[in-house]
Amino acid sequence: MTKLSVNINKIATLRNARGGNVPNLLHVAADIEKFGAQGITIHPRPDERHIKYQDARDLKHIVTTEFNIEGNPQHNFINLVLECKPTQVTLVPDAIGALTSSAGWDTVANESYLTEVIAEFKRNGIRTSIFVETDLHIIEGAKKTGTDRIELYTEEFAHQYGLGNENGIKPYTEAAILAHELGLGINAGHDLSLDNILFFKQNIPHLAEVSIGHALITEALYLGLDNVVNMYLHKLK
Repeated sequence: MTKLSVNINKIATLRNARGGNVPNLLHVAADIEKFGAQGITIHPRPDERHIKYQDARDLKHIVTTEFNIEGNPQHNFINLVLECKPTQVTLVPDAIGALTSSAGWDTVANESYLTEVIAEFKRNGIRTSIFVETDLHIIEGAKKTGTDRIELYTEEFAHQYGLGNENGIKPYTEAAILAHELGLGINAGHDLSLDNILFFKQNIPHLAEVSIGHALITEALYLGLDNVVNMYLHKLK
């Protein structure tokens, strides 16, 4: 079975919009695990506009499944990961101030840098994953860095699938096949949703884990609004 790791960045965004601690990020993480998810993902950014560095420290003591911390391996991020020692660190080449992740690593141009950072995490017993696109040379380059896994950046698949182009899955299937042949584990994430996740899963061999946040939280709002509105109506009768 492919594991589901839920990215809770959007919960932190909602909390931060009003200050205070509603919704309570730690309670949400515990509930998500109770509901059956096999992992919690966070992506702290330097400006802490959603997940704060302290959240990572607090979640370390709450998460009982797999804890995945994503981010650009700059100095402060590296120190945070080494302090928290999550199950997995996913390296993402985000520019400072980026709205969301928009590209994978060039593992060829950044081989030396990635190799050094990955070695440090692995010395500390932390599984590593690199956010990549489907270029087969990039997959081969990922293998040379010593990473345990890759995470396929799936925005283009989601876009093509939404247009009705099922052939958009082919580069992802080919990348997954090569990664498995090279001994790399395969994760995936970005714009995966209830609309496309089954088709993606059926066409990606050896898919170990998906990380889903924005779509899952949005879908939870839609699927839960009916219940909550009627709970209010019942109390107001």
